[in-house]
Amino acid sequence: MITSIIAGSTGLIGRNVIEALYNKKQSAIAITRKSIPNLPPNITEMIIDFDAFEKNGSLPSCNNVFICLGTTIKTAGSQENFRKVDIDYCLSIAKKAKESGAETLSLISSIGANSSSKKFYLKTKGELEEAIQNLGFSTVNIFRPSFLVGERSERRLAEKVAIRLAKIIDLFLIGSASKYRSVKAELLAKTMVSKIDSKPGVNYFYFDDFLK
Repeated sequence: MITSIIAGSTGLIGRNVIEALYNKKQSAIAITRKSIPNLPPNITEMIIDFDAFEKNGSLPSCNNVFICLGTTIKTAGSQENFRKVDIDYCLSIAKKAKESGAETLSLISSIGANSSSKKFYLKTKGELEEAIQNLGFSTVNIFRPSFLVGERSERRLAEKVAIRLAKIIDLFLIGSASKYRSVKAELLAKTMVSKIDSKPGVNYFYFDDFLK
């Protein structure tokens, strides 16, 4: 039986990955800080303290791992705390999943991710991508979306405005610029699940690769 690990299971993408796995009747373990209500029957939760997990944690046997974990500077409070979540915690889950048998890793990154970028966010995403690639997974699928659209647990006024603007801007993003279009979280998650059996090596996915 195929079993997947999901890190970031309560976030926008993670919740949609759970739904996509449920629809495909694939079992999964949702890594979370606190209990998740109304999980589908084929999804079980594993509640952890990320700091303690880094030192002494382990994961059940698994085939795949989805890294959907991330935060914002505003939530993290500092660049140091941002890196702790977006790099340290993600790498911790990835390493433990590899030790538990996972051969395929799927990572949510960002368009423009580059470890040499002068922009902190893109630099961090690029550094994580590079670190993940050095862990020895047979297949690493890296998804590089632009602005993500979907039902979040909290939606602020600025985000509502951004979504409306994105719909207008998307009309002008054609050809090679299409990769900067906004992406529906549901479609991205479905694509991630559908690409589990991608060819070995490092595979990058952009807007035009996401299920329409």
